[in-house]
Amino acid sequence: MTRWLIIPTFFVTLAVATMVALGFWQLQRKAENEMLLRYVSANSAKLAIAYPKQGPVSVNALHRKSSLNCLRVSKWREDSGSDTLGKTGTRYLAECVTDAEGPAALIVAGISARPNQKVDWNGGLVSGVITTEPDRQSLIAKLFAKPATLRPMLVLKQGVGGLRTAEPPSLEKIQRKISSNGFYAIQWFLFASAAAIIYILALRKRVRAS
Repeated sequence: MTRWLIIPTFFVTLAVATMVALGFWQLQRKAENEMLLRYVSANSAKLAIAYPKQGPVSVNALHRKSSLNCLRVSKWREDSGSDTLGKTGTRYLAECVTDAEGPAALIVAGISARPNQKVDWNGGLVSGVITTEPDRQSLIAKLFAKPATLRPMLVLKQGVGGLRTAEPPSLEKIQRKISSNGFYAIQWFLFASAAAIIYILALRKRVRAS
């Protein structure tokens, strides 16, 4: 009987511990986003600053207005996004050469309804709001690996090359993240509790039957 219990108990304990860890991780993210909200609330009313050339982006720079001179586009990237009216589509990100040396600047050029569109734009003076590039780390990597260093990204205030203007970073998005973090934390803790209770009840039933 004891041997039979070792393997299932190990896996249930591991599952419960993982769910509890995910719950605490969501609470940590909630606290980080609450701190971020306090900073960017003040930043949105401040004067424009020089575009930061590399990450990590300081909280004092997030949601600040900035501008840069894109000499040429070295590479186009695509992901999903929405425009200022809330319509979703393909978001076009441009890697911009800004000088002879240093890393390329990343800008959100705009939104299109079509993927793989040839954007008729190859540089110029642009302005917008500073945010960070999308975090593409997996959930497992976020939990156990070193956090990725995210580069600054400039969301243009006006779409270029025939693209619709992309939705700028907003306080409402951060507030939604805070609410989601709290909801998911409760959800993971409930899952952990349910798994533990179900296993204990099943174990008691098995012991009584033996």
